[in-house]
Amino acid sequence: MENNMILVVGGAGYIGSHMVQALLAAGHGVVTLDNLSRGHRDLLPGGEFIEGDLADRVLLDQIFSHYPIVAVMHFAACSLVGESVMKPLDYYRNNVSKTVDLLDSMVRNGIKYFIFSSTAAVYGDPQETPIRETHPCNPVNPYGASKYAVERLLDHCDRAYALRSVTLRYFNAAGADVSAELGERHHPETHLIPLVLQVASGQRSNVEIYGCDYPTPDGTCLRDYIHVNDLAHAHLLALQSLISGAPSAVYNLGNSRGYSVHEVIELARRITGHPIPAKVSARRSGDPAVLIAASDKARAELGWRPRFERLEDIIRTAWAWHEKEAGAAGRKAASDSGLLDRRIT
Repeated sequence: MENNMILVVGGAGYIGSHMVQALLAAGHGVVTLDNLSRGHRDLLPGGEFIEGDLADRVLLDQIFSHYPIVAVMHFAACSLVGESVMKPLDYYRNNVSKTVDLLDSMVRNGIKYFIFSSTAAVYGDPQETPIRETHPCNPVNPYGASKYAVERLLDHCDRAYALRSVTLRYFNAAGADVSAELGERHHPETHLIPLVLQVASGQRSNVEIYGCDYPTPDGTCLRDYIHVNDLAHAHLLALQSLISGAPSAVYNLGNSRGYSVHEVIELARRITGHPIPAKVSARRSGDPAVLIAASDKARAELGWRPRFERLEDIIRTAWAWHEKEAGAAGRKAASDSGLLDRRIT
C-alpha cells in the first residue's frame, strides 16, 4: 500500500475517471469511492475501488482509518441544471449534505487537503466576460447554488479547522483521453459535444439548438470548452500546491475562448464526415448568451498550461471515444441478437 494515497469520490464518472488515470500516471496511490448511481465501474482505470455512498459515515471513517489518505478530490455531484430545478431537494441533499458528511469525517480523521470540483454556474448571469474569479457569485439554479454553498462552507472549514482547499470552477468540460479508453458516458446525455457526436454515430436523428436569436455573431450561445485531461492536470497542480503549503484558493478553468453552437456543429461535421442535422428549438430558461473564463490566475499561480486549446482537437478526441463506444454497442447488440436466435431455434 502506498504511503500517501488520494481519495477520489465520484471517481467512476466522466471527469473522475480521467482524474484517477492522471493520479496513477503521476505515481499516486488512489482509492475511489463511488455509489455508481451515475458512474461506470468499467471506466475506472485502476487503483482501489470501494462501492459506497458519501452519506455512509461509518464507511468514510473506515476508509480514512484503513488507508493513508492525505487528500480528497470531490467529483461526486449531480450536475444537470434542468433536473436541479425540478428536484432541488435532491441536489442539496447530494451536493451539499453529503459533502458535509465527507468534510466532517475528514476533520475527525485529520485529513487536511481537499480539492473541490465546482462550476461556472456559481456566477449566474455574467455581468462581464471573460469572467474572473472576483466576479460576483449569484447562481440562478439549484445546481449552481448547491456548489456555491459548498464553496462558502470550505471557507469556514479553512478558518475553523485549518482544512485547506482548492476550488476549481469548470466551464464546459469536453473531450476524451487520447487513448480512447476513457470518455464521456452520461445517461441521459445533456452536453452539446457528445449529443452532436451521437448524431454522427447514428444514435440520434438530430441535435437541437436551443435558441438562435442571442446577441452573438451567429445568434447561438457562446461557450468556453476545456479538455478533460487539462482539467485533470489542473487538479494535480492544485494538489501539489496544497501539499507544498499554499493557502486555500479558487480558480477558473477554461480556454478563455468562446465557440458558438453553430461552430461546434460545423466542426463536428468536418471532423466526422457526417451531415449532423440540426433543429432549432426555443431558448432554455437560464442560458446566458456568453460564458467565457478568464483563467489567467490558474496559469500564473499553478503554472497550468492547457494542452488542448483548439476546439477541433477536443472534438477529435471525443469522436475517437464515441466511435469506439458506438462500435462496442453495435457488437453487443449483434451478439445479443445472435444469442436470441439460438435460443429460438
